[in-house]
Parts: sequence; structure tokens; C-alpha cells
Amino acid sequence: MTGFNRLLAGAALLLATPVLAETVAVSAARMVDVIDGRVIIDPIVVITNGRITAAGPASGITVPADARRIALPGMTLLPGLIDMHVHLSSDPTIGGYRGLEYARSFSTAIGVTFAKRTLDAGFTTVRNVGSSNLDDIGLKQAIEAGYIAGPRIVPATYSIGATGGHCDATEFQPEIKVETPGIADGPEAIRLKVRQLRKWGAEVIKFCGTGGVFSKTTTVGGQQYSQAEMDALVAEAHMLGMKVAVHAHGTAGINTALRAGADTIEHASLADDESFALAKKNGAWFSMDVYDDDYILAEGEKNGVFAESLEKERQIGRKQRETFKRSVAAGVKHVFGTDAGVYPHGTNGLQFAKMVEWGMTPLQAIRAATVNAGEALGRSDDVGAIAPGRFGDLIAVVGDPTVDVRLLESVPVVIKGGVLVKDAR
Repeated sequence: MTGFNRLLAGAALLLATPVLAETVAVSAARMVDVIDGRVIIDPIVVITNGRITAAGPASGITVPADARRIALPGMTLLPGLIDMHVHLSSDPTIGGYRGLEYARSFSTAIGVTFAKRTLDAGFTTVRNVGSSNLDDIGLKQAIEAGYIAGPRIVPATYSIGATGGHCDATEFQPEIKVETPGIADGPEAIRLKVRQLRKWGAEVIKFCGTGGVFSKTTTVGGQQYSQAEMDALVAEAHMLGMKVAVHAHGTAGINTALRAGADTIEHASLADDESFALAKKNGAWFSMDVYDDDYILAEGEKNGVFAESLEKERQIGRKQRETFKRSVAAGVKHVFGTDAGVYPHGTNGLQFAKMVEWGMTPLQAIRAATVNAGEALGRSDDVGAIAPGRFGDLIAVVGDPTVDVRLLESVPVVIKGGVLVKDAR
């Protein structure tokens, strides 16, 4: 028998062998039902083969006799948290030109550490909206194959951007040639780029519609793609079944992206009343990193961030928070996105208190990081709530986070797919 035939025979044997279902029953003092917006007392969550099969008050649920028990007395269960804007292979302490000291493979290597920190912080799903070297694809594959610990990753691979724009390498002299795989100009080239990224493993498309804080030679709010270019990008991505996230600080770029049908607006710093109306009309979400300003201005100079970037942050940070408050009051839908990688991974939960400080209730902030994010991902069947059919991704804290949202800054218990991956009680 050849090696290939032996492989086929082994595969056939595995398929013919019945797989015993592993069942886990998780109990706690309380559970936050993010769909209905209520707290359930004395809950049980039953997880079989990584998916929830039952959840609710213990009095109404029969737990299989062979279930493995995870008892969390005195604690409150929530769905695993979702961060919709991270860069797992970026280190905020390596700013400006400091990254030139490291090999290209360095970013993938540090991503292993940051993926674990993110999971331990209670974020069981993340959307990685831009990385170098296909880092997010490698991390996702390694996590799913069990080589390393980390959250479920929805990868964007490279961010798409215009020549000379925020997603381009604008920090070098013209004679220095730098590989920029995400750069595309004109509707047809942009359509091709979307197809390439999907081929390489992207599950969401992220593009830069305006300038940004951390890029050289760009104005933070200046629009960088035309209506025709954004229309082509969004249409191509949607045709391929992919959501679109757009980096956009400036008003014109935000509104052009919304008219094109973008699904999430990242940062949304200078959104206006028209932006709010367009977002509500089109069902788009705002993903606003309202904690970052504190970290960037406190630590940026020490981290090597360009002086012009710090000046842009001074111009935009407060305005973004004011826009956030107005957008919440206007009824715009929000998801939780931190831009982790611009500030330290594993501290994602610090943003909850800022969201509450600037206009949300604790429950609204929690929903942004759970049920809202699951819906915005198009994965309401998988993540975002403790409900039958979804992954058995849970966290637990002592106390009631719907009263004190800062409890989510340090999560002692994390369960992913029914597996207890952190227990720091």
C-alpha cells in the first residue's frame, strides 16, 4: 500500500469512528443576556462540542449526567467580548522609524504574544483590520490548529489605500522603494485588489478613505478615494460576500464611504449630522477608538511616534469623543473597536469606561462589544451572545458589569469554545 493510500485508509477509519461529544455545564450567580438587555439569576450554560446547546435559568435546564462542570459561584457570565478594530502584530512601543530595526518576521512573532494577551483580556473574537506580511492569516491558522492561544480572528490582511495615502509608506525618501501590497488607484485596480486580498485569505476588506494620525504627509481628515473608487471597492467586496470597514476621520470621506455602502466607519472622528443620517439609513456602524487619545498623548513621544502625528492627535482626539457623544445621542449604531496595537494589547477593556463617560450606558457599551459586533460581522449565528447555536465563548467577572463597567478591565475567567483558557479567580 502506498503512503497516499494509507492516508486515505486512515481518513476513512477516522470518519467511520463515532466521535463522543464533550459536554460542559457552566454555572454562575448571574448572566447578562445582551439580546434582551437583562440579568438572569442562577444561570446554567450547556456547551457541547464547543457550541452552546442551552442557556438560561438553572431551574429550566436539564444538564446531561456526563457533563463536565465549571462552577463560578458569585460571578457574572457574559458573552466572550469582540474587538472590531485590532492590529495584533503591531507594538505601540515601537513607533516612528523604530520598526526598521526589526526583521519582517518579527511582527508575526510578537503577534503570538499579543494574541494570547487579547484572549486573556476576555476578547474571544477580534477583527484584525490591517497587518503586514499576512500576519493575521498566519496567526489565525496557528490558533485554529491549536499551536498557539488566541481569539477567533476575522482577518483583513493588507489595508487597501491610495498612492501617497494613509495606508501607503509615506515616511521614506522617494528613492527608497518599499513594498506596498495594499496600494491601488482607480476603480478597476481597486476591484482587482479586493479579489487578490480575498484570494490571500481576507474575510473583511479594510480601506483608508481619509488621512490618518500615524501616517506622514497626510492631513488627518483629507479624503483619499473618490466616490467612484469607493463605490467600486464596496460593490466588489459585497459581491464576494465580504463586509467593508473604512478608516475615515474626515467628514467628506466618511460621507462618501457611507454613500458607497461601507459597513463600518472606523474612527469617524469628524462625522456630522449628515453622517449620522446616512449611517442610520444604510444600517452602518461606527467603530470609534475613544480611549486611544489618552495613551497616545501620554506615551507617544517616548514610543518614538512622529511629532507631526502627536500634533494631529491633539487636533483630533477631543473632537472624536465629542462626535461619539453626539452620535450615540442621535441613535447611530456602534460597535466596540479599540485600535489595539496603537495602545497596548490586553488592555482593550479600558475603553468601556470611556464609552460610558462619553454618553453610553454600561449595557450599551457591553452590547457594542457583543451582540452588536456579532451582527456587524455578519456572524450572529456564531458569536456575540450566550445563546443556543453560538460558540461557547464566555467570560466571568465578580460583580455586575451593567452597573460597574470597569469590571471588564480585568477579566478573571475566560472560556473559549467550552474550554477554560484562563482562571485567575
